Amino acid sequence: PVLVEDLSYSRTLGATAWSHDGSEIFLVTNLTGRNNIWKIPATGGWPVQLTRSEERQAGLVPAPDGKLLYFIQDVGGDEQYDIYAVPSGGGEVRNLTATPELRESSLLIAPGGTTGVVSTKLRTEGQVNLALIDLATGTTTPLVTEPDPARRWSPVAWIEGGKALIASRSNANQTLAEVWRVDVPSGAKTLLLGKAKTIYDASDATPDGGLIAVSTNEGTGQLRAGIYDTRAKAWRWLAPTPWEESAGTFSPDGKTMTVTRNEDGRTSAALVDVATLAEKPIALPAGVNSFAGGGAPFSPDGGRILVAHSGADTPSDLQVVDLASGKADTVTAMALASLKSENLPKSRIVTYKSFDGTLVSAVVTMPFNLKRDGSNPAILLPHGGPTGQSIDGFNRTATALASRGYIVMQPNVRGSTGYGQPFQNANYQDLGGGDLKDVIAGKRFLVETGYVDPDKVGITGGSYGGYMTLIALAKTPDEFAAGAQLFGIINWFSMYETSDALLRQYLISLLGDPVKDRKVYESNSPITYIRGIKAPLLSLQGDRDIRVPRGQAEEVAAILKEIGTPNETVFYPAEGHGFAKRENQIDSLRRTIEWFDRHLKGTAAR
Repeated sequence: PVLVEDLSYSRTLGATAWSHDGSEIFLVTNLTGRNNIWKIPATGGWPVQLTRSEERQAGLVPAPDGKLLYFIQDVGGDEQYDIYAVPSGGGEVRNLTATPELRESSLLIAPGGTTGVVSTKLRTEGQVNLALIDLATGTTTPLVTEPDPARRWSPVAWIEGGKALIASRSNANQTLAEVWRVDVPSGAKTLLLGKAKTIYDASDATPDGGLIAVSTNEGTGQLRAGIYDTRAKAWRWLAPTPWEESAGTFSPDGKTMTVTRNEDGRTSAALVDVATLAEKPIALPAGVNSFAGGGAPFSPDGGRILVAHSGADTPSDLQVVDLASGKADTVTAMALASLKSENLPKSRIVTYKSFDGTLVSAVVTMPFNLKRDGSNPAILLPHGGPTGQSIDGFNRTATALASRGYIVMQPNVRGSTGYGQPFQNANYQDLGGGDLKDVIAGKRFLVETGYVDPDKVGITGGSYGGYMTLIALAKTPDEFAAGAQLFGIINWFSMYETSDALLRQYLISLLGDPVKDRKVYESNSPITYIRGIKAPLLSLQGDRDIRVPRGQAEEVAAILKEIGTPNETVFYPAEGHGFAKRENQIDSLRRTIEWFDRHLKGTAAR
């Protein structure tokens, strides 16, 4: 078994950014057990800590003159972010905005370096607006005020020397995105790309605003990457691919653009010649490969690019690729020495048919040296979202369980992203319907391999994965022998009433209106079926979660206590949607392992 502590003490890789001169890399990692900011030489070396905080830090943006590093930070996982600044050489951290009722994020510094633009959201509202920010005082001035609570704005790129910016306007469930030009400081808006039920996702623009990097599903239902010429109003497309494709950012000289492809749960990264659209793949092992550095993966001189790689047997690390030679140098070592690739369980991508013939893809992590005698336990691990995807990267839960003899399946059921818009929309007003049947089909697929005992199968997951755990145990009580749900939804009505206003719009996009579609909310809620639950259930919940409030776990615990089903519930203080503090990560993973060892194996945890 891989030790839980070794998994948890292997550092995470969060936000990253080049320093202004390209000599250093800033990164958020939990070296101390908290997600704070560090910096390392761009050639690799010993990291130096810049900030020390109990709170989560993200969104790194270096000042153009190199003196300051800007970032965002919330309180106890409440996602009400403020903009902070710390000297890049170390020193006092300042909260620039200090607005508990207004969230600021997505800072984009304007040419000149003294002002910028941010996305803003009032705690009591759903919509996300745009505002200008004075970086000396932290004062914000509204730029775009959105009337629709289901819409959100985010800045993409400054153009024309700061006279205007390219911005994105999208909806709550990622089925619509528009590209706008916004004049500064007037806020006058011009729609450049937009169509009903269509995604035009802008990711960068050239400084003159002539070219925009865009990912769109127009005409195909599946994302593809292109370059839009705003003056000619013409598209140029990358070569066709069967997989979803995302445009990225332009190099400092505008001659190169990044692109990534989602190849059935594995991602590849490439560079595109803007003039010819010829592609040059980044030479990295199979797994999850992405461009790092936020919106600026290229070094300031354009000669290097920052990428991140992980795999089922490889924790995430940063690599710097020299664009002239193509040579990639790993500059971090995030894993403990014990986590050698040869000692960690391997994964594979499988595809199986669901109840109606729909093909479902899944990541399966296999233990070593299993006997194919139908005696082994297995765990289904559905992802969050539901507009999310299980990817073939490093997963601590899958590694911990597979190294203890459990086959772990992470299915991409209908409603998942990565397989086109029709598949993503296939569970509208049918949560816990077809998607649950996809999970059950995954279990049966595992049993039919000859490895798995059908009476020794559990299910676990977080957020929507927690919901799938609850609905599976409640609606199909004979399928799973045990469950462990992390911050899952039990009751869509109470979830709607207590959630953040922005998330309410997301719920409407999945289920409809809670008054008009009351029967949908009832039939899709695990609470409707939970009195039939038989399997023992572990519930783990952040105390300050704004996405799935603690009341959801309290409802579960009260009902299971009443009907006498074995259950345990643990609340983690000062944690939001997902556990950021190392001691809570260790505790939650250890409890999950112990729960399944007890109820599927009848043994104590190792």
